[in-house]
Amino acid sequence: MDAQSSAVGTVAKTESATAVLLRFTPQPEHVRTARLVAVAHARRVGVEAGLLDEVRLAVGEACSRAVGLHQRHCPGEPVVVVLDAIDESGSGLVADRFVVTVADKVSGAVPAPRAGAGAGVAEGAEGEAVAESGPAAEVAEDEDEDLDDAEMGLAVLTGLVDDLDITSGPDGGSVRMGWPVKDF
Repeated sequence: MDAQSSAVGTVAKTESATAVLLRFTPQPEHVRTARLVAVAHARRVGVEAGLLDEVRLAVGEACSRAVGLHQRHCPGEPVVVVLDAIDESGSGLVADRFVVTVADKVSGAVPAPRAGAGAGVAEGAEGEAVAESGPAAEVAEDEDEDLDDAEMGLAVLTGLVDDLDITSGPDGGSVRMGWPVKDF
């Protein structure tokens, strides 16, 4: 199942009348729109006013991360965002969580911890590290930069959102974030 189908499948599983699905081209200017829609929807479903800035920042960070990954790896594919109020308690009475899922189509977008020196470094005649040059080194540097950006985005999200689930698979990944909904 691809990331877009996975995000759309999230809506189908919840069968919620409050779900909103956003699909946008991977352009930075669309991140602002996603943030605005997320905050408006969060406010409408009952997320406390004190958490709205957190929603805005987290959605902006997750969408910016997905846009960056798409621009580098699959610029023709849309970023998918699903916003929904769900009942995690299983009572069937009222939604108790506001959940945002940002899906990308880039496999391996959740970087594994890297050990020691990165790619693009070779060992010289005396055993010292020597930076490689040429096209292979440039690709390695781009991949390292891409991983650094992805890692930084994940670090920010981890520090910002308590209810966070990050997944990655061969067809893409998703960042799922949740916030409590207050009772009316």
